[in-house]
Amino acid sequence: MTRSADTPATTGPGRSWTCSLPLHGVHPVRRVAFAVLAAALVAGGCSAGTGTAQPDQLRIAVAEDFGPLNILNQSEDPLTFLVYDRLVAPSPYAQDPQPWLATEVRNVDPKTWMISLREDVTWHDGEPLTAQDVAFTVSWFKEVPSGTYTHHITTVPHIAQVEVLDTYQVRLTCAYACPFLGTVTLAHVPIMPEHIWSGIEEPTRHTELPVGTGPYRLVSHEPGQGYRFEANPDYFAGEPLVETLLMPIIPNPTTTFTALRTGEIDAATQFLPPELVEQFRNADDIEVITTTPLQFPELRINYRRAPFDDPEFRRALSMAIDRRELNDTVWLGKGRVADRGYPHPDSPWTNPELRTTYQPQAARQLLDRLGFTDADGDGVREGPGGPLSYTIYVDGSVPVRVRATQLVAEQLREIGIGARAETIDTGALSNLLDSKEYDLYLDSIGAHGVADPTQFIMSHFSGYLWDLPEVPYPAFQALFGEWKAAETIEARAGVSWRMQELFNSRPTAIPLHYPSGELGYRPEAYDGWVESPGYGLVHKWSLLPREVAQGAGAILEPGR
Repeated sequence: MTRSADTPATTGPGRSWTCSLPLHGVHPVRRVAFAVLAAALVAGGCSAGTGTAQPDQLRIAVAEDFGPLNILNQSEDPLTFLVYDRLVAPSPYAQDPQPWLATEVRNVDPKTWMISLREDVTWHDGEPLTAQDVAFTVSWFKEVPSGTYTHHITTVPHIAQVEVLDTYQVRLTCAYACPFLGTVTLAHVPIMPEHIWSGIEEPTRHTELPVGTGPYRLVSHEPGQGYRFEANPDYFAGEPLVETLLMPIIPNPTTTFTALRTGEIDAATQFLPPELVEQFRNADDIEVITTTPLQFPELRINYRRAPFDDPEFRRALSMAIDRRELNDTVWLGKGRVADRGYPHPDSPWTNPELRTTYQPQAARQLLDRLGFTDADGDGVREGPGGPLSYTIYVDGSVPVRVRATQLVAEQLREIGIGARAETIDTGALSNLLDSKEYDLYLDSIGAHGVADPTQFIMSHFSGYLWDLPEVPYPAFQALFGEWKAAETIEARAGVSWRMQELFNSRPTAIPLHYPSGELGYRPEAYDGWVESPGYGLVHKWSLLPREVAQGAGAILEPGR
């Protein structure tokens, strides 16, 4: 099957997805038309199509306790979306998202979208999914405390009105043009069951196990110990290939990889440290897949403090970072040099022309022009507030980040900034960040922050990349006005690219390395793992029939 003849060939109002196979490999900015998931989805009885053994149970180590997957609290997308589904799949990080709970998503004018739902979807408790659940989800996210998903409803974009047209049709109207709604918002926000959450008065305190429409039910969560998921045999896209998922919580990487080596677990969500990759590759009973995760370690800058409040000073910091040395020395050449700035270059929404090059001499000259000189000859420049001596904080439990912080401090000293690394524990680092009592720190950021084009904007309002409107930023605010006025994906992406150029010329977060993510697993237990953009290997698409995942555009073919 190919794109149906009645699929509108347009990127503005009138764009829709209908029942045909997806058009792969088309960048969203250049896409002429959107097509949809086909009959693979309705073939519920299909097999994996890969010759993969289908075990009854898998043991997969996770690094954190995310609680009972209350999405208003700390959660992890790959686990959350074992339980829940979105209207569009697989995520906002994919090249060509396809309707999932929806059968059609249609942009009828710059502010209005029509959504038609599948009629064969039920919640885990047997209740049918209807348009009322979609309307409830939109209204609910306007009322609950701000979190990962709320900005997609309340700010970027701002869904002003939701109307239930019949049992399986909904109309969404935005306060301003929302061309990204189909490919980003609806590809990220989980649909919530009205019959469950409408009666919960304090949703952030809710600790009952979740009810979703997804391929797995969370049947047990033991705090600090682990999770147990059971397959949903009535899943509309096909019965999952593994009946039970046991996920012990193992925060310590050494313990995790010892357990993988000895066969106590079958896979892990943590990436192998660079120094262990070859050892695991050479093991007869372990397979290692190299993925391209949408995440990176970054140097965060407190732009509220002088001299970091000066955009030219922040630019000098960026020019002083030798990212190639970091890649070769700290990450042993695994991954890529982070010289293409922020957001992640593999996001389909990132400006491909971004560059952030190592220019130590230009950094020194810039600091000279700003009046920061080494008057006493001790190697550290001085300014109005005294010597440019700063601490870079880092979580001491992550050795590779500690090594990166130490090297960054050395590189800053080369241009006359007296930086030193200081390790603190995870809790202390979190408290420090909340208090804003720091100059610099090193941490990691994941796909939502570095690959979602609307989150990039929201991060300028949340205090992460900036703190609008409390801290004025006229240049960005002017571009945001243009962004809101843009009515097509092409026009909006063009403004987004200019925003990214502005950010990288005066960054408040500096990417240090674009990692490759080496993930190990035991193939005799299960060999059906596939990479999905932003999610590694452990996610619903590895556990559904292969043709279903391929039809949804959910798979990146990994290097082995």
